[in-house]
Amino acid sequence: MMLSIIFPVLNEKLRLEKGVTRTVAYLKGIGFDDYEIIIVDNGSEDETPQIAERLCAKYPTVHYERIQIRGVGAAFRRGVEVSHGDIVGYMDIDLSTNIKHLGEAIHIFERMPEVAYINGSRFAKESQTRGRKWYRKITSQGLLILLKVFLGMKSTDAICGFTFVRRGTALGLIEGCSRDNGWFYMIEFLLRAEKRGVKILDYPVEWQEDYNTTVKIFKTICNYLVQIARLYREFYIRKHI
Repeated sequence: MMLSIIFPVLNEKLRLEKGVTRTVAYLKGIGFDDYEIIIVDNGSEDETPQIAERLCAKYPTVHYERIQIRGVGAAFRRGVEVSHGDIVGYMDIDLSTNIKHLGEAIHIFERMPEVAYINGSRFAKESQTRGRKWYRKITSQGLLILLKVFLGMKSTDAICGFTFVRRGTALGLIEGCSRDNGWFYMIEFLLRAEKRGVKILDYPVEWQEDYNTTVKIFKTICNYLVQIARLYREFYIRKHI
């Protein structure tokens, strides 16, 4: 079983090398070598491309893709498109989600063929989160309430930053999703998997807040509201017209 790990990055000169190096070392430590790491750069304007090229030269399993479209959604789609693994997924380059869960995900996919999708969750009962700022807790919980009330989401988290899917399932979901480029794309990806009856494992994780995040809270919330309204119309209104 080959694993493709996608790292979406934008101006990540401070975290890129550490994130990739830790991941390579971790996989070597657990004796897993059938993998590729795909760095998808959303048009960085710092030294991210040069660092990525050095990492590619150092590690044969690391590859670099550069696109000119901003957003995690665009990066994820491109990563899946160029991937070769049986399992494909993405992690945040800051490794906010404890990297040990990567090894756990590998074992789950190997031993449980019925599982097609692992969705990391910060809000499952067994999850442990540290350093979460109060206003981010409020916005995250508010988003979850909206997703459950208006879109019927069953999962306990929507954008943990730790998602792995069997490649065939991922390609099918991408075909049915919108072309949104931002963070909401990953929420839509999850919701469409639920609607299709994909076997999803809502997986509790250990998660540490990254205080250097570049996410713009207000702009992100406004986009989420627009996108929730779009999916509500598609899921519950248009099909009854």
